[in-house]
Amino acid sequence: MRTKTPDELKAMRECGKILATIFEGLKKQVVPGISEKMLDEWVAKEIAAYGAEATYRTSEVNFPGTICISTNDQVVHSVPTDYILKSGDVVGFDLVIAYKGMKTDSAFTMIVDGTTDTAAQRLVSATERSLYAGIDAITGPVKTGDIAAAIETVLNANKLGIVRELVGHGIGHSMHEAPDIPNYGRKGSGVLLQPGDTVAIEPMATLGSERIVVTDDQWTICTADGSLAAHFEHTVLITEGGYEILTKL
Repeated sequence: MRTKTPDELKAMRECGKILATIFEGLKKQVVPGISEKMLDEWVAKEIAAYGAEATYRTSEVNFPGTICISTNDQVVHSVPTDYILKSGDVVGFDLVIAYKGMKTDSAFTMIVDGTTDTAAQRLVSATERSLYAGIDAITGPVKTGDIAAAIETVLNANKLGIVRELVGHGIGHSMHEAPDIPNYGRKGSGVLLQPGDTVAIEPMATLGSERIVVTDDQWTICTADGSLAAHFEHTVLITEGGYEILTKL
């Protein structure tokens, strides 16, 4: 992970606020009857309006969409389709944008129009809690294993499948930088993160097996057993005494 200058960190803060603002607006667009592609187009217009760039659309990734939209058994990296969202769908959004040469990454999952399905609610709420447990493990310089162990504790307590093949990562100059940050692990292990480092922490969990499969489009990753999945993510700056969430208003 390359050291960021004060100007680069300032750009990441601005980039993160833009991403968070887009997500706040996106949540209001997610209603029964809207298609994934319509949401993708809405996000593309918002990114352009802020003078930012959709990283997934660049040569760095060549993804066939602006934002990953993963519905129900889709875990991550799902290509937006003509699928029409309906009440009760569990849908996740994952977006990377660039601004002034720096990148931030964030994701959230929501249930369309709410639901009385307590299992889906448990999945979404516990996965989000595990994200903040991982972030709260940062009290200054921290080992990646400390973050991973905190995430794993919450997910295990809620009897969720932990997607082990996909991990968090460093971010800033590029979308994916070292080190990897798994969503399971042992306290005191892994790479030592130092103040000034920026990382994307992103737990992914399922209501069933941890096993995943890649679909024929070679992008979309689904649960192998068809169970529901959830994904939450923030870009976080390590500070001397803790952390700063860059992708939160």
